[in-house]
Amino acid sequence: MSSSFPRARFADIIDNAEAIEFYLRGIDRAAFARDRMRKDAVERCLERISEAARRIGPLAAELFPDVDWSAVRGFGNIARHEYERVSADVIWRIATLELPPVTDAARRALSLLPDDPT
Repeated sequence: MSSSFPRARFADIIDNAEAIEFYLRGIDRAAFARDRMRKDAVERCLERISEAARRIGPLAAELFPDVDWSAVRGFGNIARHEYERVSADVIWRIATLELPPVTDAARRALSLLPDDPT
């Protein structure tokens, strides 16, 4: 299923990525691992990013083939159905290393795509 509102979904990715940046500001991996509330908040934002990528559909890969959109979409399934695999280290790695290229692509998408229909 692809969204008829891809700009809105790319904006959702940016909004959640910016929230993650805020949640992680000023802390290191060890502090993050000890902070359950922060970990849960970042994980939830990653789930929303995953769902937004799923709703965008194949357009994301057409525009930005260098981003592993399959992995972005797949995180949501892992978080929901194999949650025991989602450790603080996994969340930290995704948020700090794997998310920035996704966020950059979403920002570029907003400059490329026409406005969504109203």
